[in-house]
Amino acid sequence: MDNSTRIRCSVLIVGAGISGISAAKVLAENGVENLMILEADDRIGGRMRKEEFGGTTVELGAGWIAGVGGKQVNPVWELGRQSNLRTCFSDYTNARYNIYDHNGKIFPRGVAAESYNKAVESAIEELRNQESNSNADDETPSYCLFLNSNEFLAPKSPIEQAIDFVLHDFEMAEVEPLSTYVDFGEKEFLVADERGYEHLVYKMAETFLFTSEGKILDTRLKLNKRWKTEAISNIDIIVYTKVFLKFPYKFWPCGPDKEFFVYAHERRGHGQRLPRIEYARRYFVNGESKRVEAQSNQETMREAMEVLRNMFGPDIPDAIDILVRVGGTIVSNVAPVGRIYFAGEHTSKKFNGYVHGAYLSGINTSEALLEEMRIEKERKSENQCILLEPLLALTGSLALAQSDAVFDIPTQLFLLHSSKLAFPEALL
Repeated sequence: MDNSTRIRCSVLIVGAGISGISAAKVLAENGVENLMILEADDRIGGRMRKEEFGGTTVELGAGWIAGVGGKQVNPVWELGRQSNLRTCFSDYTNARYNIYDHNGKIFPRGVAAESYNKAVESAIEELRNQESNSNADDETPSYCLFLNSNEFLAPKSPIEQAIDFVLHDFEMAEVEPLSTYVDFGEKEFLVADERGYEHLVYKMAETFLFTSEGKILDTRLKLNKRWKTEAISNIDIIVYTKVFLKFPYKFWPCGPDKEFFVYAHERRGHGQRLPRIEYARRYFVNGESKRVEAQSNQETMREAMEVLRNMFGPDIPDAIDILVRVGGTIVSNVAPVGRIYFAGEHTSKKFNGYVHGAYLSGINTSEALLEEMRIEKERKSENQCILLEPLLALTGSLALAQSDAVFDIPTQLFLLHSSKLAFPEALL
């Protein structure tokens, strides 16, 4: 950016996801109009992103509102209610009982329950050990310690691999007790709205950014700032990949307790989710995700069809289309560095990994910034009083001693000082 296109602003927000937009909204509502929002993409919403695939809307990023039905109202659930966002209830617990082997048979519920209970006990014990052995001043979240641990007894059999996937990638992304579910409730709802999950961000932006015919035209929002993507590529993240497959018709079992299916494979992470008519979603995590990202879509489709035919038989139809989406989440809690403040779900200690974590972090960060701006304004006001009081005392004493005399105040001297101290010209 050259000097001719530079724009001065009080607050610069990098990223127009739900945390950036919620932060900007709070700042604007508190009188900070001189702000600028920079976004690398050609749209707002961040990782809340929809795409048309197979004749329906699919969520490439965030897909659920987690934490509903408790004593406290989840703020994202409330945003969805205000926007009439279409959702449907999801029951993760049935996934552990819909685990298929390579012969297409479901593991008996007793076997799955026993493996699940053992995995839960082992995971909780490992987390307790890590917490007791960690430095008391270390603020790294417990689930991050768990993810980075090499001491956890790795699952070996296909059923153990499948249970491990269900447990840690579905039900136990945080250490117990789960703040999201304790605070907001244990229910989760899949977003199934053709406007997409990102619609909530657009509705929020409309409350303080100028829009016309559904488009944001406010000059405070600058899109396509690509240098942001280069910076993000250097950050270590946990990678998730979604694979969507389109079929000519639905062939998998339907009905109650048939929302999720898992394939027990020697290689961890081959989980199947089939929650919508005529298309299937497949999820990969970290190592598996990076492997899938590196290969062609055709190879990914071939692998997926092999797994699905092992589960549901050789006569199922071929997929007619595929969509692969690579995403991720940053594992870190970032405190302010000088005048730089951080927001996003990765900065939330209680709600890391959730949309409401991102939303609340934007609000909390903007409130902290407003407080710092208030303190700085008071500090400048005090400095002005300290410098101006001697001048007033001097001119007052001279006026008393020589009432008929006229004195020229050297305003250019104070203009020079005011430029250094950022005095408002109105004071001069």
